[in-house]
Amino acid sequence: MALGAMVNLAGAASPEWRARPIPGPIEAQVLRVIDGDTVEVQALIWPDHQVITAVRVEGIDTPERRGKCPAERALAEQATARVAALVTAAGAGVRLWSVRNGKYAGRVVAAITLPDGQDLAGLLIAEGLARPYGGEARRPWCP
Repeated sequence: MALGAMVNLAGAASPEWRARPIPGPIEAQVLRVIDGDTVEVQALIWPDHQVITAVRVEGIDTPERRGKCPAERALAEQATARVAALVTAAGAGVRLWSVRNGKYAGRVVAAITLPDGQDLAGLLIAEGLARPYGGEARRPWCP
């Protein structure tokens, strides 16, 4: 009986199970803004269980801080500062939705909403600090 339970538990941690998106919402506190489309959060996954991880904002691309031209680097700093201002105004509290593994180890991808329900990606796109992004080849930010 105990061996059967162990086999069932081992099957529960299969790659397919771990890769399933978590619909959310997941309450989280932003610990730091890494750049315009990535933040580090402390997420409350269960009562008294928290995870600290990097979260890439789903559906957008922002300029890189180490971009290829001064214009890209300047816009990257603006995007980073805007995200910092938005999460600071929100008391650093956000909600994560549709959380899934990212293509790079150590971070996830998620939609992020502010406490007032505003979508972070939509705000950044509307303000010209981000572009819609669906995984295709990224367009250059430099003229």
